[in-house]
Amino acid sequence: MRSFACLVITISILSITSCQPKATATTPLKTETEEDESATLVPPRLFDIAWDDRSPFSPGLIDSEQGALNQLAGASIYHIDLQIADDLIHLNGQEEVRYTNQETEPLEEVYFRLFPNLFNGAMVIQSVEVNHQDVNPSYELFRSAMRVPLSPALQPGENVVISIAFSARVPMEGGGGYGIFIFDDDILTLAHFYPMIAVYDDEGWNLEIPPDFGDVTYVDSSFYIIQITAPSAVTIIASGIESDRQMIDNQQQITYAGGPMRDFYLAASSRYAVVSEKIGETTVNSYAPAEFSEGAETVLGYAVDALQIYSDRFGVYPFTEFDVVSTPTQALGIEYPGIVVIALIMYDLENCIYPPSYLESTVAHEVGHQWFYSVIGNDQLDEPWLDEAVVQYATLLYWQDLYGSSGAASFRQSLEDRWARVDKADIPIGMPVRSYSGVEYGAIVYGRGPLFVEALENTMGQETFNNFLHDYYETYKWGIATTDSFKQLAESECQCDLTELFSEWVYEK
Repeated sequence: MRSFACLVITISILSITSCQPKATATTPLKTETEEDESATLVPPRLFDIAWDDRSPFSPGLIDSEQGALNQLAGASIYHIDLQIADDLIHLNGQEEVRYTNQETEPLEEVYFRLFPNLFNGAMVIQSVEVNHQDVNPSYELFRSAMRVPLSPALQPGENVVISIAFSARVPMEGGGGYGIFIFDDDILTLAHFYPMIAVYDDEGWNLEIPPDFGDVTYVDSSFYIIQITAPSAVTIIASGIESDRQMIDNQQQITYAGGPMRDFYLAASSRYAVVSEKIGETTVNSYAPAEFSEGAETVLGYAVDALQIYSDRFGVYPFTEFDVVSTPTQALGIEYPGIVVIALIMYDLENCIYPPSYLESTVAHEVGHQWFYSVIGNDQLDEPWLDEAVVQYATLLYWQDLYGSSGAASFRQSLEDRWARVDKADIPIGMPVRSYSGVEYGAIVYGRGPLFVEALENTMGQETFNNFLHDYYETYKWGIATTDSFKQLAESECQCDLTELFSEWVYEK
């Protein structure tokens, strides 16, 4: 997930990002290829693209991942038309989303998260329609959750089209715990800028106010077509791939297609320059202000190395594009599907207050989230260890594969140092973010957590554990995993009982 704020980082090498409902094991995502049980009665209005037309997403997936287009039959499909004003702080949007009830019970409502209202961003909903009929939504959690009533109730297998007109003001300070929704230093960063469908799980609609630290989202894989109209002078970097571009009245209008993805992120600035490199079928782009070109080249090299190492170990990176973009975030790094953010402060290689290893570890960590968060989802609020601790362990593998035992030893020591911030307290790694203090969260989830994964490797045996990680990736690809499902698959691989190990490290006592 998100990295920690720079001020709370001491001498360890890291990267950052960041929960769990009353966890029950989640089964792997179904891979049905049949049509939805009920046809969509309401056609799209924003774009002339049928809801079931998956062809726009094909160019964004490498050849071996094209099968994803015949899966996820019930995944939500977002069509969004976003206008960014000349001042880069006022947004207006139209959103249509087809939502399918994939549960076993009727749903009387659908909840959307309005995260800008937690980021000092003043999101206003102008209208809501269900199948082109006006409805009156209600709001909860400081207007960060919107309930859209459904009448009649949506039966299992049925779908509905929800249309939302919205606007938002982008703050110039604050902007979320790490400055993730903000216009600062002539750089616009838009995380979670649109109404996002919440997850329905064993708790029902999973809704809460996220803590001030850690990640804020818990979302299912979806498909996105987003048209962005913005001033022509800015360079836009976004999740997915560009499928169309034109100029209209001195404004640029760019359409992006992406999926399966858990979220859609974009950044924009007139300061950006780009350097690129291709690895296999994937083009890697590194964006930074022109004066930090050396930093952009360095970051590009780290990202390419990490993509190669993780593709070899876990399973190939699924998308044809991967972007790394510098922003004035207060975190060292933040992950989104197909794109990661690295703190601008670290691109000044000569004057950065952090040692060079921080930049490399941060890039390697955030790239790892493309496997553990983006492809394999988890409840980042209630079970943060499933992506953060596993990705910290992946970063350890990066140092091992690239620099041998000495590199791994150095990074492992940084993990020990993190845990030592709380005197190596025997605090479980598997608790929700809200159960930790800020210091404990970094020390336990990012420090003790990856040491548990290493202990799990030692218990299972290296070859068995390596096979497990690969099978874990394939089994839960595009789905959501839990602590229980992680443990069950590991036990299946090693034919052993891991309860004692999980009780020692993971479970709340």
